[in-house]
Amino acid sequence: MSPTATETMKSNLGEAGSHLKDAATHTGDAIKGAASAAGEELRLGKAHLKHDLADTALSGIAAAEQAGAAAKEQMDVIVDKSRDLLDSASDLVRERPLTAFAAAFAAGFVIAKVARGSSDK
Repeated sequence: MSPTATETMKSNLGEAGSHLKDAATHTGDAIKGAASAAGEELRLGKAHLKHDLADTALSGIAAAEQAGAAAKEQMDVIVDKSRDLLDSASDLVRERPLTAFAAAFAAGFVIAKVARGSSDK
């Protein structure tokens, strides 16, 4: 005897249920695998971030340590230029003492006028 339509339908529904159960199992496995991979990627990303931030801090500390030396270098340059300017002024005074005296007198006169003018107000 051949199976009835009801028996065939039940068989097909049972097979569909079995396939649905397999699909749910595979989906769960895929989600677990994706979550595990995502967690591993997050851990790896966190490790890279910590490493990069540590490198940044070390570079910043090294730059700060060199700031004092750089400031000293700049100060030395300014002091050298000041000495050169003072030497140049001294040479000018030795070469032309009257001109230097006249320029100093004129500068003092102008400063006195400006100072007196601002105190009158």
